[in-house]
Amino acid sequence: MSKRIMVMCLLLMLSGLCGCAPKEPSGDNVYQIYVVNKESTRIENHGHVMEATTQEEMLDELVECLSTQPAKLEYQVPFVMGFKLLSREVNGEKLTLNMDEAYHKLPATTEVLVRAAIVRTMTQLPNIKYVAFTVDGKELFDQTGEVVGLMSADTFINNDGNEINTYEPTRIKLYFANETGDKLISVYREEYYSTNIPLERFVIEELIGGPKSNAMGVYPSINPQVKILSVMTKDGVCYVNLDSGFLTVINNVSTELSIYSVVNSLVELDSINKVQILINGEVPESFGSSVFERNLDCVTTLEKEQKEKEQKEEEQQESMSAEENASEKDGSKK
Repeated sequence: MSKRIMVMCLLLMLSGLCGCAPKEPSGDNVYQIYVVNKESTRIENHGHVMEATTQEEMLDELVECLSTQPAKLEYQVPFVMGFKLLSREVNGEKLTLNMDEAYHKLPATTEVLVRAAIVRTMTQLPNIKYVAFTVDGKELFDQTGEVVGLMSADTFINNDGNEINTYEPTRIKLYFANETGDKLISVYREEYYSTNIPLERFVIEELIGGPKSNAMGVYPSINPQVKILSVMTKDGVCYVNLDSGFLTVINNVSTELSIYSVVNSLVELDSINKVQILINGEVPESFGSSVFERNLDCVTTLEKEQKEKEQKEEEQQESMSAEENASEKDGSKK
């Protein structure tokens, strides 16, 4: 081997040791593989050179890419995130992916990112324009109870042209009902929320979703079947438009208390001072007011609830003891 070739080999070895980042592949046959980052807060994409040539083989290859987890765990590929792809079917421009029941166990924020990653990857295929998800053969529903339906690449793009791929952590204060439904109790909740929706809408969605299963002493304050028609904030006033399901009383919670559940929760946000609640675009006469401010008179605490409960139990016990003593005295007289 000549000295010149040896020097060139040595230079190549040194350049590899320097840790130069590999270049992303380029060309007409390069597809972007969308994955979820390690923190499950956004999606990322990596270039992949497509080797297959037929539609079916290309689909196989993309599924394989979304099912192969990198050894260094730099990111998460969708099909190894705790659920299985049971089947797939192509019908015209629509690709239907059928997942197993484990798909429902994905956290809400992660589930949206998984959907975005899969749809953005699959709709790059020449003949695939839409993707539909089913779970064990049944339609997929989102957090609000709506059917997800057909999704395209544009489904995950904001009005400003940016991809819907980012979630931010937030700490919100929500007001739920007490056991008897006559007072509100505040609880803090730390969640990730999609930056493509207003934070005030997220607050209402969390209220409708109700307390967490491990939350003690608090109960739903709003009918879980309520649909959000629109939410908008202007000049410190949040305009919330709901459907008529909001007027349906649950758990003995009055409509007035449901109103202040929404109002008090929203006013906790820095940008909101007042709230107007509309039902199908109008203010019901039964509301008595068109704009509401924070009301803490209807708020209690878990500690107060516990003390009042203990006090009632003591009073009942004393009453029972008094009745027993009176009964014994009557018996002795006879």
